[in-house]
Amino acid sequence: MTAAELQQAAKALAAMFSCFPQSALADAEMQLRGYLAAVQDAELCDVQAAIQRFIRGEAKVDNVQFCPSSAQLSIEVRERRLMRGLMAKRALLSSPPQRESEVARRSRDGEGERRRQ
Repeated sequence: MTAAELQQAAKALAAMFSCFPQSALADAEMQLRGYLAAVQDAELCDVQAAIQRFIRGEAKVDNVQFCPSSAQLSIEVRERRLMRGLMAKRALLSSPPQRESEVARRSRDGEGERRRQ
């Protein structure tokens, strides 16, 4: 992520932290750094989607009353990346070819055969 994206991710994390009870002993700055380190190589859209899923109670966690760990966030971020990739692939395969060259490319790559099966 870029520096600007890391700032946006930090804001999203702060929103998530405010939705869950925090330990009075927790060092908020260190906690934020740990979460950012866990997701720094991810796409911002996947991080934001994962955080939204935790806030809404849609992500898989042991106890929805507590803030997810950085590891749980990383797992959810990877799942969001996978889902985004699958949806993009599905959209590509289900959309009709736009140009003659697109038809040739799909034929050459064997995509047309997979769709017919």
